[in-house]
Amino acid sequence: MSEKFLEIRNIVKVYPTPEGGEVRALDDVSLDIAAGEFFILLGPSGCGKTTLLRSIAGLEYPDSGEIVLLGDRIDDKPPYERPVNTVFQSYALFPHMTVGENIAFGLEMEKIEKDEVAKRVVEALAQVKLSGYENRLPSQISGGQQQRVALARALAKKPKVLLLDEPLSALDLKLRRGMQVELKRLQRETGITFVFVTHDQEEAMSMGDRIAVFSEGKIIQLDTPVNVYRRPVNAYVADFIGETNLIEGTIVASGISLPGGNILPTNQLAEDSVVPNSGKVTVAIRPEDLVIANDGIIGGTVRDVIFTGDSVRVYVTVGDIEVIASLASYGTAIPAQGSHVTLNPENRAARTVAS
Repeated sequence: MSEKFLEIRNIVKVYPTPEGGEVRALDDVSLDIAAGEFFILLGPSGCGKTTLLRSIAGLEYPDSGEIVLLGDRIDDKPPYERPVNTVFQSYALFPHMTVGENIAFGLEMEKIEKDEVAKRVVEALAQVKLSGYENRLPSQISGGQQQRVALARALAKKPKVLLLDEPLSALDLKLRRGMQVELKRLQRETGITFVFVTHDQEEAMSMGDRIAVFSEGKIIQLDTPVNVYRRPVNAYVADFIGETNLIEGTIVASGISLPGGNILPTNQLAEDSVVPNSGKVTVAIRPEDLVIANDGIIGGTVRDVIFTGDSVRVYVTVGDIEVIASLASYGTAIPAQGSHVTLNPENRAARTVAS
């Protein structure tokens, strides 16, 4: 990435529990975020991603560590002295104010001249494609439009960093996907660094330049969407990002012995897979990387076949486990329930992962 812009250094945040214990919401978290980057904090509820976002915003104060923006330490500053702005899951629009008044409010609190405020309101509405809506009340526009107003309000203050805390989760699927495209467009056009919190893996993959995958207050993997998906560092990431078959095997002379008496040759694994000399190993194979073949490596019995439109999901019982293959719905011979099939991982897409 480019030169350091936003630096998170060894951040620790601990909360006491009612039982007298403690929860380490952030456990020595460090990362650098580049200028103009669309950066994703991804993980399940309670993993620490929102705590880190709130720490950057000044809504939480770390117990130790530093947050540095453009060489200036900000973790000990109040929120209003930080050149960042936050868009929350709840739009937090003032219902009695018009769209234009909502956008202008923060600027007026900063004593910005009236003409400049009016100019920024017009610019911000144009950025989110709501020109002409300035006199409407929040109740007179849709949920998706309300989200755009919340974005316009944040952008009007021209922050160095825009923090977004699951801002699309209240929208229905179609609106959500449309707003994902709009957010990417906005980020590119403004050049503002976006730090975006989500628990939605598809959202993270489609929007981020880089993704930090969190678990229990730690960053488990920090990488591009492609690498997080194709080269997960362990079984947790492989399982959390998208869908994957995690198969326990044992190293043997001819490769990896899998359930059901199947042998996976090591030359079928991704080239950067780490294969121990002996013992147990976990193999990860994405469902879309499995195909049915006459001379396949993994043999089993078809338990179920589910048509989803663009694909057919085939559930195959292999020994004492189940393997899922996702096949194209066109041009593919669909196996019958109860039939025996053999599966092959395509293009050396199977890989070993740490447990």
